[in-house]
Amino acid sequence: MNIFKRIFKIGQAETHSAIDQLENPIKMSEQGIRDMKEDLDKSLRALAEVKAMAIRARNDVENYREKAQEYENKAVQLLQRAHKGDLSTTEADRLAGEALLRKEENIKLSAQALQDQHKFEGSVAQLDQNIKQLKSTISKWENELKTLKSRVTVSNATKTINKQLAQIDSHSTVALLERMKEKVAVEEALAESYGEIANESKTIDQEIDKALQTSAASKASEDVAALKAKLGLTTTPVEGRQE
Repeated sequence: MNIFKRIFKIGQAETHSAIDQLENPIKMSEQGIRDMKEDLDKSLRALAEVKAMAIRARNDVENYREKAQEYENKAVQLLQRAHKGDLSTTEADRLAGEALLRKEENIKLSAQALQDQHKFEGSVAQLDQNIKQLKSTISKWENELKTLKSRVTVSNATKTINKQLAQIDSHSTVALLERMKEKVAVEEALAESYGEIANESKTIDQEIDKALQTSAASKASEDVAALKAKLGLTTTPVEGRQE
């Protein structure tokens, strides 16, 4: 039973993690920007293709117009040759008619190509506008994402610090400080005790030395007095003998 509970807990944790990742605004924004950039690439390719079709249509317009003019010129030349007698009138009229038919076909083709050109150029203008808008949106989202990342960094740092501060046990901290204060007081008292012992030792030594010095001085005085007595110098000396 406990195994099933553990499996359920693990699955529940993974589900919450997946939900958190789905709800992560930074990841969602990054994915949104990636999607827009893919759309931008597709739009740029489409723009290039439509521009190519517009260019081709424009070239077709010119080509069909030139061909129509060429067929008209050929019809004129055929009629002129028939007029000179170089070609029969019947053959010249038939061929000139065919040339004029080709001319009309090319004029129609030129008109259709012109319509296609205008249509493609309109699509190019629309695509270009959409691409500019998409680029502006991507730039805006990227700037907002930078701001969002900065805000998340600051909020995470603040949350971490506040969490650490909130987890501090004030009672244990106070007890630790009290123990430190007590230990410091003991060390200070011990240091003062050693100082007093050292001072006491110095004082006793000084008293001993002083006592010894006093005894030595007394003995020296007694020795001097004994020597004076031996020499008969104990009498008071006469001050100023008169001639």
